[in-house]
Amino acid sequence: MVFDSYLFFAFLAAVLISYRWLPHKGQNWLLLAGSYFFYGCWDWRFLSLIIASTLVDYTAAKMIYCSHVPFNRKLWLVVSCAMNLGILGFFKYYNFFAQELSSLLEQVGVGNSLGSLHIILPVGISFYTFQTMSYSIDVYKGLTKPITNLRDFALYVSFFPQLVAGPIERSTHLVPQITSPRKVTGTHLSEGIYMVLFGLVKKVVIADNAAIIANTVFESPLETLTGFECMIGMYAFAFQIYGDFSGYSLIARGTARLLGFDLMQNFNLPYFAAAPRFIWRRWHISLSTWLRDYLYLPLGGSRKGRVRNYVNLMITMVLGGLWHGAAWRFMVWGAFHGGLLAIERKLFGDRIKDNARGPIGMIGALMTFHLMCISWIFFRANSLIHGVNYLRTIFTDWAGMGQLGLGMAVFSALYLFPFIVYEAFLYWADDHFV
Repeated sequence: MVFDSYLFFAFLAAVLISYRWLPHKGQNWLLLAGSYFFYGCWDWRFLSLIIASTLVDYTAAKMIYCSHVPFNRKLWLVVSCAMNLGILGFFKYYNFFAQELSSLLEQVGVGNSLGSLHIILPVGISFYTFQTMSYSIDVYKGLTKPITNLRDFALYVSFFPQLVAGPIERSTHLVPQITSPRKVTGTHLSEGIYMVLFGLVKKVVIADNAAIIANTVFESPLETLTGFECMIGMYAFAFQIYGDFSGYSLIARGTARLLGFDLMQNFNLPYFAAAPRFIWRRWHISLSTWLRDYLYLPLGGSRKGRVRNYVNLMITMVLGGLWHGAAWRFMVWGAFHGGLLAIERKLFGDRIKDNARGPIGMIGALMTFHLMCISWIFFRANSLIHGVNYLRTIFTDWAGMGQLGLGMAVFSALYLFPFIVYEAFLYWADDHFV
């Protein structure tokens, strides 16, 4: 059940009608049952993973909070993290690392193949494992208290608007909204409808049409393409992935708003970032802040010297790339951004401001956008080698527009130009609503 389907809106209508007439506890039971039904429409078998993660983290947080023995507290934290990272690692990364290790063993003459398994990746597993794991860590750090009601915690883990596409919520933000009575006002309804509609425009009009161009270019043999065509494909994918990710996040926020919830903003006009470090204050904000708080800062952040800071940035971004997918090209994408952050920190420190309204800021935003577009090549490419050759074609083969070039450029402008103008209006108006 995807957000841009008739089935989802029929499901949402049924939930909203029932939700209106129920008391608070009944609303939470309805949302929990609806969330399990929503996820079960993808594959009922994987509900067991969500339930297992829920039970383990619910128990672990209670034991962490109640225990006064440091070893026991750490042990339960390890249990929580091992559970979440274990299921995420097996379902998402086992085949990748098994294949790479087998190749390495063959190269050194051992020739012992681990073999690959037919593993289906559960939808949303990268989101809910990070969300539940952060809850246990926050309880361990004393930032929050454990949730006493198992139903409410199960709803925190499985809340259907943000279960499969984020944002990755923190317990300190979402749990109080679950445990407290909610009243849906006219403002909630108007804002929710606007978010859902604008999210649909981003997904259906922008992303899906940009995908036609991006898929045509990236799936064509490179020897048949010119640099101009590859550049158009690069731009198309930049708006495809932005429309996909931000569109789904906006539909999630709008759906939650219709239910009286306020989910965190996940995208804030990221292509207007004036420098690389500001990308991550605007793009997939829930993930970037999660990586900052639970990986970058525990590694030492910028507190242990300049070189260590660069290393911490690189580790964080490479693992952030790996979170998106199990392939070398995702790690290269992350390393590219880690390198950009390190270079910017080395050259400019904190002197650059996130303001693209002046001439210098506009130049910075334009440069940052194109650096991000270059990184998207590796994100979309069929392989790491394909990404390298694709980038080489952009910079070397400009014999002409090619057979598809002009048509793709016109098609792109038809759909993207009005959207870019509207986003620019939001930026200049300093409108952070969406």
